[in-house]
Amino acid sequence: MPMTSQRVDEDADLFAGLKRGDEAAFVTLVQRYQRPLLRLAIVYCRNLAVAEEIVQDTWLGVIRGIGRFEERATFKTWLFQILVNRARTRAAQEGRAGSFSSLEEEAEAASEPAVPPERFRGADDKWANNWAVPPQSWGESSDARLLAAETIELVKQAISTLPPAQQQVITLRDIEGWPAEDVCNVLTISETNQRVLLHRARSRVRALLEKHFK
Repeated sequence: MPMTSQRVDEDADLFAGLKRGDEAAFVTLVQRYQRPLLRLAIVYCRNLAVAEEIVQDTWLGVIRGIGRFEERATFKTWLFQILVNRARTRAAQEGRAGSFSSLEEEAEAASEPAVPPERFRGADDKWANNWAVPPQSWGESSDARLLAAETIELVKQAISTLPPAQQQVITLRDIEGWPAEDVCNVLTISETNQRVLLHRARSRVRALLEKHFK
């Protein structure tokens, strides 16, 4: 669910309570963000136990860093920045730093087209550059098919095969429902590169779904 101004205000109130030592405020924040944090942590480590350790360390970072948080960003952005930093540190310790340190490089690197060129008519065709093999309909109940458990599992599998940078962006944008600005702030990438990574990720997932439903 996208962040709303009401959710931001609620987080600010809860964080104010946390600074006062209100344990109930901390419990509420944990309940709100534990699962989203875990989903992103798994992108980095591929191991549930290690992901849980990273999330636990993230909450410890929140407690220890309360006095240093200047509230220039939202609590949510700050929280996930802590997670990403912890996850990248863990990846570096395990010799996997290269996989997660070049989001900008991956976005700027050459990539395959979103749709295979052979699905379009050639330059010598009367209808050049139009569809030769158009997208296939998923039927009248396409929304229901997308929500089916089998399809959701297929999407998860597709995302798990993406390059790390694409995984991070599509997880935050399409699974967690974050706006682009927040994703850029947490992952420290430009709006242009965020858009490129998201487009590539969605194209790969869409291709897999189309092949499945065909």
